[in-house]
Amino acid sequence: MLKAIHHVAIICSDYPRSKAFYTEVLGLSVVHEVYRAARDSWKLDLEVSPGVQIELFSFPSPPPRVSRPEAQGLRHIAFAVDDIDAAVARVSSHGVACEPIRVDEYTSKRFTFFADPDDQPIELYET
Repeated sequence: MLKAIHHVAIICSDYPRSKAFYTEVLGLSVVHEVYRAARDSWKLDLEVSPGVQIELFSFPSPPPRVSRPEAQGLRHIAFAVDDIDAAVARVSSHGVACEPIRVDEYTSKRFTFFADPDDQPIELYET
């Protein structure tokens, strides 16, 4: 029945700042961007990989979401990378602080976490 994840939707508090983060820091490419005047809202579709997108939304005064410590709901978003050292270097070059790289005790794969401008946890997972 389910084939794949199509998109993950994120509501941001500062659209220009988050757009810059996801396009410049993470390097995602813009698929489509539209301003929805009736909702005073931007919607930005970003390509992660073929067929997989992030939908970035803005809304006037969105309430903050608790994400730490471990609250119910979406815990984090994880991106697969071939070279975690290069990925961390790229993110860090934009002034984003990454946690120390750790090793998954079950898969022996390396990973790290950092946060987007709204403190949404993001994981890089070396595949």
